[in-house]
Amino acid sequence: MATPLVLLPGLLNDARLWRHQVEALADIADPLVPDLTQDESLGALARRVLGAAPPRFALAGLSMGGYLAFEILRQQPERVERLALLDTTARPDLPEQSERRKTLIGLARGGRFAEVPPALLPAMVAPGHQTDPARGGLFLEMAEAVGAEGFARQQTAIMNRPDSRPDLPKIAVPTLVVCGRQDTLTTPETMREIADGIPRAAFVLIEDSGHLSPIEQPHAVSAVLRYWLQAR
Repeated sequence: MATPLVLLPGLLNDARLWRHQVEALADIADPLVPDLTQDESLGALARRVLGAAPPRFALAGLSMGGYLAFEILRQQPERVERLALLDTTARPDLPEQSERRKTLIGLARGGRFAEVPPALLPAMVAPGHQTDPARGGLFLEMAEAVGAEGFARQQTAIMNRPDSRPDLPKIAVPTLVVCGRQDTLTTPETMREIADGIPRAAFVLIEDSGHLSPIEQPHAVSAVLRYWLQAR
């Protein structure tokens, strides 16, 4: 029987972030990729996801999706069977990070959203992937689809997130922590902190990948998610 699998995208991402994983895992998983552009708080986003999700499910989230995964676990932990956290952090925003987000929101809502995705691209994918249509190009396409208001709502939710580090020792389900080795936003050291904080978590580095590992190295990410879904 296929495992219900909720896949949470990151900032300026849509379901295309997980396209390879949805297809590659179709024989063992029944995936759901929610729209994370409609709410400006993690609490509201978690309630929306939980309202659409099956009673029990495996949960994977990248970046903002990881912040949301922690919130889902705070709200209804009994519904999550296993957890995968990709290229994310358990830490809250630093003041300077929040200020940068506010600046970008101002650009987006001031009619200059077209400037935002290209400015963010170098932090999103490894240098060699920025001009690749299937990597950097796909990020820009997803960002355009999310749009200015969706971006502003996502950034508001992100900068108001709580510190999830105190919650890490409470996570009692099989957990996979995945990071692109070239990720400069949520670095391998940041991700190692998560893995070390969760009892018996597995930690995997994805070679030749930046922040958007599911599209930068789709085969590798699909392979480790398959192992995670099938592990007992």
